[in-house]
Amino acid sequence: MTEVRIHGRGGQGVVTAADLIAYAAFTDGHHAQAFPSFGSERTGAPVVSYCRIADKEIRTREPVQEPDLVVVQDATLLAIMDVFSGLKPDGFALVNSAKSAAELGIEDVIAAHPQGHVVMIPATEIAKKHLGRPLPNAVMLGGAAALTGLVRLSSVTQAIQNRFHGKVGEGNVAAAVAAYEMVSSMKAEAK
Repeated sequence: MTEVRIHGRGGQGVVTAADLIAYAAFTDGHHAQAFPSFGSERTGAPVVSYCRIADKEIRTREPVQEPDLVVVQDATLLAIMDVFSGLKPDGFALVNSAKSAAELGIEDVIAAHPQGHVVMIPATEIAKKHLGRPLPNAVMLGGAAALTGLVRLSSVTQAIQNRFHGKVGEGNVAAAVAAYEMVSSMKAEAK
């Protein structure tokens, strides 16, 4: 079973991101579940959502404590919580930031994981370019697909198109594809 934990703030599509990756995994022929962890928080409050992907039925509904993938949609959370808590030694992390690891203070996380497993991308800027709004969730899903190979890009774009129609769907697909290409390029350069 592959477990994913997504951190962000209310209004950034954290819950939707978990739903979309579960839909993409289901499209790829896997069993999947997605669920959030939040109370009565408002826009801007920290939110966590979870996704599990497996080749057999998933029965557990516990929060993900030892994720294979951590997605951080808002880098300001790095200063207030340990978003990498429990990340498996061979796990992956994707952080929405144009800053370097040193600027974010996550060099130790990078050093503790295989080369290329902890990556930063400017998802907010990519979202603004393609959507006109700073909503990083689709961008991060495209980047996560390239980083991990967990789901196919075509399944991610199908999930987005199923959820968002018209111009909004097209913009989110373009943003996800841009992130997928960026992370794929980063992986190729690292080899």
